[in-house]
Amino acid sequence: MLKLIDWYILRKFLTTFLFVVLVLTVVICVIDFVEKNDDFIHSKPGFVRMMRDYFLNLAPYFINLLSPITVFIATVIVTAQLATRTEIIAILSAGVSFRRLWVPYVAGATIVGISLFLLNSYVIPRANRKRVEFEMKYIKNPFTFEGRNIHMKVAPEVYAYLESYSNTLNTGYRFTLETIRDRKLLVKTRAERLVWQPERKNWRLEDYSIRRFDLATGAETFTIGGVLDTTLRLSPADFDNDYLRYETLTTPELNSYLAELVMRGADNTAPYQIEKYLRVTYPFAMVILTIIGVIMTARKTREGPGLQIAIGFALAFIYIIFFIMSRSIAQAGSIDPLLACWLPNLVFSAIGVFLYKTVPR
Repeated sequence: MLKLIDWYILRKFLTTFLFVVLVLTVVICVIDFVEKNDDFIHSKPGFVRMMRDYFLNLAPYFINLLSPITVFIATVIVTAQLATRTEIIAILSAGVSFRRLWVPYVAGATIVGISLFLLNSYVIPRANRKRVEFEMKYIKNPFTFEGRNIHMKVAPEVYAYLESYSNTLNTGYRFTLETIRDRKLLVKTRAERLVWQPERKNWRLEDYSIRRFDLATGAETFTIGGVLDTTLRLSPADFDNDYLRYETLTTPELNSYLAELVMRGADNTAPYQIEKYLRVTYPFAMVILTIIGVIMTARKTREGPGLQIAIGFALAFIYIIFFIMSRSIAQAGSIDPLLACWLPNLVFSAIGVFLYKTVPR
């Protein structure tokens, strides 16, 4: 049960965290505005639309991205202030153990972690959706699908092939659809063009042929025609720009889309897997970095808290760099995404244990 001193530390921790994260977010948003100012002048989105659709939705993204470093910085600042004013010495002299001192910090980090987990699962992806739409419309160049020889699994026994696809015309060329069971071809459909019909929400095959094989009798039927409407587990969205799509999906949507990619045998699942795992690992990062921050700065020094805060900043930035590197390596396929997401936490947990056993208190 939290005591009066716990509520005192918890309140200082949370208010400092909010102050630090808001200041850093505002600074980064200003830097982002300066960096993209030429794009805004060229595309002319309008000030109101720019603020409403881009920056108001960019802020939650940065709040989430900066949360590990801001939690660490808040811990360092609060603990260094308590140590400088000899408040920690008084708390320990009253019979409170050093590990018991962690309780309000861990409680604060848990509150922040759970809050960000919920926001990152349901709220922030919707904000990212509007932000990404704005970027694609006013900042990025118009998207053109350039894939060639596209293969995908559209059902458990059905495989599709397209020689090329035009996302401006929503038309695929040299289309083939095969139904294969136990490594035996049952149906093979070919069409010169596969055209999306938005009013009917289905596809139209043009200049098609269908070959059916009866495995029991060995008979084959062959059908040709000019136009045939059909439904497929395929949509124009599968050929749209997937720029940061994994950031725009809520957790249920992310799980569903990832299952769809795995079913199709897609080779671009790593960003989606990493996003899924990061939403779970982030709350643990809050707690780990908070405990390290307390261990680093709980001791009062003659030099004051400046050096301790500087070391805290350095460790926080090392964590961010480590996190970015492991994520990039996982996206390149050189390491398992699950391991990449947990690796920074595992390494910094080991650092925390080492500091706990070696740093004087």
